[in-house]
Amino acid sequence: MTIKVAPATPDHINALVKLLEEMDRYYGATELDSVEVRTRQVRQALFTDPRAGFALLAWRDDELVGVASYSFLWPAVGLTRSLYLKELYVTESAQRQGVGTALMNALLTLAAEHECSRVEWTTDRDNAKAQQFYEGLGQSELPTKLFYRVVTP
Repeated sequence: MTIKVAPATPDHINALVKLLEEMDRYYGATELDSVEVRTRQVRQALFTDPRAGFALLAWRDDELVGVASYSFLWPAVGLTRSLYLKELYVTESAQRQGVGTALMNALLTLAAEHECSRVEWTTDRDNAKAQQFYEGLGQSELPTKLFYRVVTP
């Protein structure tokens, strides 16, 4: 299986909306906004000024099988920036086939190109598959950090 990783473009919105719906359902969502609303949200987040984020897409032939959404944060070490991986998702049919690794490698390359001092991400404590994946890449939990969240109305 050949995997191609490339930045998302406006031409990819429909495929990305479909993949993100699968991701939301994987994480337990039972009700989703309409396709029209989700399409508008993706367009606004990725392709307007200012951008809310960026996305790398993993393709197997013409099928979208993975996404890594990320943003740049500043400041990191000193006055450098970091790349923050918000979501890494691979479709069930493509898991354990190198898609996640290809996306992570592309992110690390991108971070180096942008002179980021670090790449950071979180995962849910109960997401054993994600933890196993990251540990398989040689990464481990950073015990010195806590993650906080406020849900806004």
